[in-house]
Amino acid sequence: MSKKVVKKLRPKKNKARLVFLVPAASILSLLMVISIGSYWVQIANKYQEKRYLDKKMIELKEKEDELQVDVNKLQDPDYIARYAREKYGFSKVGEFILMFKNPNQETEE
Repeated sequence: MSKKVVKKLRPKKNKARLVFLVPAASILSLLMVISIGSYWVQIANKYQEKRYLDKKMIELKEKEDELQVDVNKLQDPDYIARYAREKYGFSKVGEFILMFKNPNQETEE
């Protein structure tokens, strides 16, 4: 008779374990999915930031190349003299400068 009682108690014990383990496993699984999802979002954000920074780096390298060309030009005394004459109205000895205003251009104040 004791064997029958033991057999009846085991299914109840297994059922009690299932009642506890299934929700616990579900909660753990849900937490893992949420955690992995948040990591994927962070990774996607980092890739987007990397693409932006790559574009920015290309723009800055182009700007650096332009500035390097300007630096090289400014090493030439002839270029500096011509630039000063054109931009600031300096003249050589015995040279006259005539400046014409463009009617379509806005005046600088």
